Amino acid sequence: MTRDASPSAPAKAARGASLVFVFLVVLIDMMGFGIIMPVLPALITDLTGGSIAEAAVDAGWLAFAYAGMQFLFGPVMGNLSDRFGRRPVLLACLGMYGIGYAMMGWAPTLAWLYAARIVTGVTGASFSVAYAYIADITPPERRAQNFGLIGMAFGVGFIFGPALGGILGEFGTRLPFFAASGLAAINFLFGLVMLKESLAQDKRRPFSLIRSNALSAMRALGGQNRVVLWYAAALVFFTTSGIVYPVIFAYYAIQAFGWTELTIGLSLALVGVGAALVQGGLIRIVVPRIGERRAVLIGFGAMLSANIIYCFATVPWLIFVAIPIGWFQGLIQPSVTGLMSRAVDDRRQGELQGATSSLNSLAAVVGPPLFTAAFFLFTQDSAPVYWPGAPYAVASVFALVSLALFWRGSGLHYAGEGADLPPDAETDADVA
Repeated sequence: MTRDASPSAPAKAARGASLVFVFLVVLIDMMGFGIIMPVLPALITDLTGGSIAEAAVDAGWLAFAYAGMQFLFGPVMGNLSDRFGRRPVLLACLGMYGIGYAMMGWAPTLAWLYAARIVTGVTGASFSVAYAYIADITPPERRAQNFGLIGMAFGVGFIFGPALGGILGEFGTRLPFFAASGLAAINFLFGLVMLKESLAQDKRRPFSLIRSNALSAMRALGGQNRVVLWYAAALVFFTTSGIVYPVIFAYYAIQAFGWTELTIGLSLALVGVGAALVQGGLIRIVVPRIGERRAVLIGFGAMLSANIIYCFATVPWLIFVAIPIGWFQGLIQPSVTGLMSRAVDDRRQGELQGATSSLNSLAAVVGPPLFTAAFFLFTQDSAPVYWPGAPYAVASVFALVSLALFWRGSGLHYAGEGADLPPDAETDADVA
């Protein structure tokens, strides 16, 4: 009996350490993303000597490069891990991630900064490997619980990343970049010692470039029913709209109110706290009581209300009114995703989630240059009208389009189309 129990204890401990490592991979990725947000405007202006309006344009293209690499290399990293195992791909990504942030900290020119952002975009595309690792080591009945660790890591990383970046930025513009690099290096060393390979040799498959194409995943949507297509289109426009916050907020706060890195970082941390509270707790209470569709409508109402405040705020305290109102837009994506998953049968769930993930990545590519161009147009010296909040007006247009697309899809769904009706369809069928 003792002989049987003793081998299982180390195995259980090893699985626990591996889960901790995967959690830290995602956490550090999000912290690295958040930690530089308060200080990136100052770094760009230092390198270029330009204005905040011009720096925002460069930031938009930097975000474009980062998201573009994630869009292209997410499927590649997943397929490489199917061929060579999860451990080497995760460790390689983490090591290069640390190098990328060190490059940003040392960057002597803007071109160097672009090169570093491309490196971090490629290696930050390791989320697919992290999900695969968790699936490898977790029984099917516990996967949802462990996948929740990834969502928790996103939330925690976005709370502490900007706050830490704002605090460190008080001591030097480049210090947060080296801090992000150091966190990645520490996690790399931890993984080198503690992380065990999760994919057995007999379960590996040859690497295929054809299967590593994000566009192939999106083509799968063509075979879905029209309810799913309306929902997917709504999510794309919603994702594009939501990107305005991480891309523009720091530049908007500096231009409109003269905020410091510390104030920006703490404000963004407050955004992260609200997102964690709504998506981690409130949604579990709200959706069962009022249904997904009403939750989505509340979310869009909050999003548009917050955007109106950002558009026209003339005093800084209004931003601290807009932030908690904006928390409730966290109801939108989980609710739409839940409805969309009901509209297809169980055999096509994986195909659907892969396709929508690629679409959302594509939205993250399109949004940043668009919003930063609007910011530049209305804040440069020759602007026709001085309006720092203009990007939030553009985001509101995308949000309204998303709401219209969702309304059409939900009307069809609640009227009886799709694989499974929502539980509140009987009371809401008249909307169709």
